[in-house]
Amino acid sequence: MELTALGHGSGWSGPRFTGTALGARLRHRGHTTRERDGWTYLTAELHDPGTGLTAFVELSSPVGLPVLRSRVRLRNEGDEPLVVQSVSSLLVGALPSPDALDVHRARNDWLAECRWYAEPLRDTVADIHAAAHQHDSRAALSLAGRGSWPTDGHLPMGAVTERGGGRAWLWQVESPAGWRWDLGERADRTYVALNGPTDAEHQWRVRLAPGAGFTSVPGVLALGSGLDDAFAALTSYRRAVRRPHPDHDALPVVFNDYMNTLMGDPTTEKLLPLIDAAAEAGAEYFCIDAGWYDDGAESWWDSVGEWLPSTRRFPDGGLRAVLERIRERGMVPGLWLEPEVVGVRSPVAHALPPEAFFQRDGLRITEQGRHQLDLRHPAARAHLDKAVDRIVGDWGVGYLKLDYNIVVDPGTCAPGDIAPGAGLLGHTQAHLDWLSEVLDRHPGLVIENCASGGMRMDGATLAVTQLQSTSDQQDPLRFAPIAAAAPTAVPPEQGAVWAYPQPGFDDDLITFTLGGALLGRIHLSGHLNRMPERQLGLVRNAVAVYKTLRADLARAVPFWPLGLPGWTDDWLALGMRVPGEGASYVSVWRRGGDGELRLPVSHLAGREVRTEVLHPSAPVAGSVRWDGGGLRVSLPRTPAVLLIRLTCGA
Repeated sequence: MELTALGHGSGWSGPRFTGTALGARLRHRGHTTRERDGWTYLTAELHDPGTGLTAFVELSSPVGLPVLRSRVRLRNEGDEPLVVQSVSSLLVGALPSPDALDVHRARNDWLAECRWYAEPLRDTVADIHAAAHQHDSRAALSLAGRGSWPTDGHLPMGAVTERGGGRAWLWQVESPAGWRWDLGERADRTYVALNGPTDAEHQWRVRLAPGAGFTSVPGVLALGSGLDDAFAALTSYRRAVRRPHPDHDALPVVFNDYMNTLMGDPTTEKLLPLIDAAAEAGAEYFCIDAGWYDDGAESWWDSVGEWLPSTRRFPDGGLRAVLERIRERGMVPGLWLEPEVVGVRSPVAHALPPEAFFQRDGLRITEQGRHQLDLRHPAARAHLDKAVDRIVGDWGVGYLKLDYNIVVDPGTCAPGDIAPGAGLLGHTQAHLDWLSEVLDRHPGLVIENCASGGMRMDGATLAVTQLQSTSDQQDPLRFAPIAAAAPTAVPPEQGAVWAYPQPGFDDDLITFTLGGALLGRIHLSGHLNRMPERQLGLVRNAVAVYKTLRADLARAVPFWPLGLPGWTDDWLALGMRVPGEGASYVSVWRRGGDGELRLPVSHLAGREVRTEVLHPSAPVAGSVRWDGGGLRVSLPRTPAVLLIRLTCGA
């Protein structure tokens, strides 16, 4: 493991380069093993007699899965306080030489999420001929998150693969705040180090008084015979660690009024026809998005926080009458909420104590006309509990879309915090605890996690919430690569993908935008109430197809016949395969390029396979043929999408 502390040197321990760092002085003092509830556990105890610091390295693995999860618990058993600046969650060495490896990373920007790219690791980790210098290389590839959007910039993930189609090592850092990972070289081999927030990158430090402790965020490593194999293992692991919930098996279709539709301007007049049309299309949940609380002539952005319904927008019977209409049409009502923020013009900004908000140097932080609640403070939690219990318990709302649209960098310094990064990590962990408590009180509630789309798409949050917004991208052509790559970050039954057909679209574009969501979670939108019966029939057919396969999606693992999708690729492909002898599904998008393509499907190679086009349901120009090792697809027009089911013959 790696650990640094003030006053104890700054060198790295373990496979890095050693010095007088505290981590280098930790020595093995014992270990324990056990098996419980389908997991194997190994805890190694390390101790430094000079300072009294003890580190418990907790390793665990689901039985039958090639996935290792690690975290480190620190305890100060000495007589003096220690200020820890960094502690690794997982450190693995002895991987093949950088000469033999390619490294994979994923850019994750607003409206352009999950953009994986690869390069030879040696392009970054320079070969310095360490033997000649009698010192291992200090060259390393480092990647770090930033601010209160943990997946802004990059996903907290990475991978290395052996060039030529060999083994793959895939990792994720399960941090709701800062994170860092490193790849480097020692003794002609490669190491990977996974960290939560650190002092150098995130202004994170923690003071351990005698008897005090700290637990790092988990780091996870999945192994596979190739990248698809590793992602399959990681998908199964994500299912194993998350909070159980009926939504993960039911996968209901959600209609949300926001994207390319009402765009934050809901009223009774606008919603009622949409509710009827969504029910006709087969939606099972109807979520009223932003704006339902806006009762003034000014912008609501800097006045939110009370979460009371507008009387101006809902004059006859109020919002509760609209919610009742949703129930009458056989759907579960939902509402958008941004719980962690309070507008500077909101009465809540003055009603709560100053300590309930993020602060620095005794001053409340203001970001884009908003303050942020610190959910470690009981007044902040009590305020949100009152709002949620009113909305869910009194109004009967069964779905909450929880958004988060500001970035606070690097965090907060409340009393007891010695660095803002520590305050941020403390708040985000308290936020997840609060979500768990909400679900304990309201076990049927479904919670969608959103931060301007996919800016909070981290493993820690995915383990608590039921759905994850994958993007706010409004262009269906640009959403295709996001939808195709989303299962790298989130299991298909949790990945919310917008499908927003419009009456102004031609049939090809309607089927294209619907097809992108069929191997994830349909987040239906669009002015369905303005569509003629023929167009609404296309929507109904796509939703009906989804309902026939969603039970398989809850068990399926992803694969990518064309490799991980590129942002500008003409052709894109995403597959889902059900373990065992179950069906496989392949979505194929064409945005340009040649009209024909072959897609390898390696796990079915050499078998007799039946192909069935599920979407679009109407006959399409083009063809699909199995050639013994893959699919030969012809799509003469663009944009075009096909969803194909593959089943093995008798």
